[in-house]
Amino acid sequence: MAITDWPAHERPREKLLLQGAVTLSDAELLAIFLRTGIKGVSAVDLARNLLNRFGGLRQLLESSQEAFCEAPGLGSAKYAQLQAVLEMSRRHLLATIERGDLMDSPQAVRHYLQAQLRHYQQEVFACLFLDNKHRVIRFETLFFGTIDAASVYPREVVKKALSLNAAALILAHNHPSGVAEPSIADQQITQRLVSACQLVDVRILDHMIVGDSEVVSFAERGLI
Repeated sequence: MAITDWPAHERPREKLLLQGAVTLSDAELLAIFLRTGIKGVSAVDLARNLLNRFGGLRQLLESSQEAFCEAPGLGSAKYAQLQAVLEMSRRHLLATIERGDLMDSPQAVRHYLQAQLRHYQQEVFACLFLDNKHRVIRFETLFFGTIDAASVYPREVVKKALSLNAAALILAHNHPSGVAEPSIADQQITQRLVSACQLVDVRILDHMIVGDSEVVSFAERGLI
């Protein structure tokens, strides 16, 4: 049965408009993105098939272009649309945290850092550079490493902070393993960075580790 033959309150698009996007399942949201199914398969059934193929919504969203385009009902045009949607989401999150003092919106910072760092398959170290009112100047990825480590150079962090006239920093890196617990090495490099930045009157407010489903804050743990 075609989706157009379904009762109006069961159609994904109408359901979203009536009840809000949060009420839709992953398959229903994906079906709206797909817009149409393929011969003999509705958009919702195609969405379910794709979620099963990739192992879930996140895996589909983070799949390579090659893997994405090989799936039935997808292709380069859909891949381009998806990347545009994901980038708009990241920019929306950035705009949200740019509005004021980041210390007033820790959850927004977590969401932004997850969007920026969670999908990497290797460790990536980044910084949010802030002005003296803790407003965002820039987010920048600084160091790329391997699956379980990234070399971080305090001198380069200080150099970048000074070039941006930053007064404070929030450090961030991901753990590709998915486990966000700080390691001894994480704690050691954080202390080295704190010491280096203190010499030029730049304060490190926090270091956040992005895992699979959580973000651990050094400040909340009393580690900084």
